[in-house]
Amino acid sequence: SIRNYITKILEKNKMIIYIHGFASSGFGSKPQKFKEYFEEEVITISLPTIPNLAIDTLEQIIEGFLSKEEPVYLVGSSLGGFYALYLANKYDLKAVLINPAIDPFSTLDRYEGVDFVTNYYDNSRFEFTKGHIKSLKNYEVDYIKNPQNFITLLQEEDEVLDYSVAALKLEETELIIEEGGNHSFDGIERYFRKINSFFR
Repeated sequence: SIRNYITKILEKNKMIIYIHGFASSGFGSKPQKFKEYFEEEVITISLPTIPNLAIDTLEQIIEGFLSKEEPVYLVGSSLGGFYALYLANKYDLKAVLINPAIDPFSTLDRYEGVDFVTNYYDNSRFEFTKGHIKSLKNYEVDYIKNPQNFITLLQEEDEVLDYSVAALKLEETELIIEEGGNHSFDGIERYFRKINSFFR
């Protein structure tokens, strides 16, 4: 069960939580690159596809670490960037946002009416309803309390999201915009040392 899984995670003193994107997985190539570099310090979990459950899972993990007085840092990609922005703002945490989705209620509406969505990683299928899309509104951040808590990494040739939407919303954060690239952010490992020192 999720509860047992969370209890297991909290037995470790890991500090960086990697939050994957929509229809993705904690076993994808980007989280695995983070694991290679940050080793035991990073948790790459595969989250529930239902937004409320995903946020609830992440909140339990974050609150568990904070109650042990362990520092917690977030890395979020795409929809995971949307979640990371909400959670970092709520708990006053440092976060790195990679090509984050800023208004997923608009970008995910193309799945409205689709019976099942296919997971990019393992081809499993899941339901994603209009209600799920609407529920994302609960996690929209209107005001970023501490912009200095964020690094935002964007690539202009992101084929899924319009990078300029994130650039505008997150202009007060440390904003890095690269020409070219793609949605999964080409060459993310070039930033690992920077991320490491930002989190320290």
